[in-house]
Amino acid sequence: MNIKNVYILDDRAILYINGEDAKEFLQNLISNDINKVSDVNSCFSSLLTPQGKFLYEFIIVKHKSGYLLDCEKPQAEDLFKQLSLYKLRSKVEILNLSNEFVVAAFSHEKFLTFDEAKDQLGCTIKYREDPIFLDPRNKQLGARLIINLEKLYLSLKKLDLQEADLKDYYSLSHSLGIVPKDLNKLKDKLFGIECNFEELNGIDFKKGCYVGQENTARIKLKNKLSKRLFPINLINGKLHGGESIFNNEIEIGKVLIENDYPFALIKFLDKNFDEKVDFKTKEASINIKKPDWIN
Repeated sequence: MNIKNVYILDDRAILYINGEDAKEFLQNLISNDINKVSDVNSCFSSLLTPQGKFLYEFIIVKHKSGYLLDCEKPQAEDLFKQLSLYKLRSKVEILNLSNEFVVAAFSHEKFLTFDEAKDQLGCTIKYREDPIFLDPRNKQLGARLIINLEKLYLSLKKLDLQEADLKDYYSLSHSLGIVPKDLNKLKDKLFGIECNFEELNGIDFKKGCYVGQENTARIKLKNKLSKRLFPINLINGKLHGGESIFNNEIEIGKVLIENDYPFALIKFLDKNFDEKVDFKTKEASINIKKPDWIN
């Protein structure tokens, strides 16, 4: 990622959780520990079904007396509704600020040029009043700035950042094995832990109960994790969502995201999964590599 490049993530949305019970409200729902979130640290987390299946993912950033949720825009409305259902009598206000705020991403190297910046995942600083944080999932994804849309381009100019093609950022994320978009295609299709959320610092196994905690902990503690979400590299042909992936005639996975940055749920422990070979679907030839940040 070029140190002068900035990517305007117009596919991201911002929700704001505020109120007297905001911290406890989130702690009872999310897969990570809200106590990790402060003025100097942000975290990655998810909201799962009671069975531990994936629903939504987001980055949580402390902002004034509440919390900003940086989520994918196509998921924002349903996430807002889901949080509102859980609200009940909690003293919590949930706002969708997506028309006011925008998210921009830039390099890890640029982040380290700021005063008070530390080379640690989730490290959060302020640029004037706006939060800048090193992506809590992977440093190679760089840092993010959440800023009022009206101030965006003047701030980018002062920071000596030049807008670059968003597709380059998507391609980087895909090459790292981190889903950049089309998250709704994963809903209810796999467990949160199968999304590699443990390695992406999105699950805390020491916190108390949260939605989906029981199955998530059972899979972890009983070593039942046999499938993982891996990126697909298309060699030729066309992919279709939900279709099987084969090594010879042995099924080793299913395509879940078939668009420009495809992903599949792979039986990564199966003896028929070999990263050195090409796999087949009905109409495509592909290869699949395990991300290097997964042991």
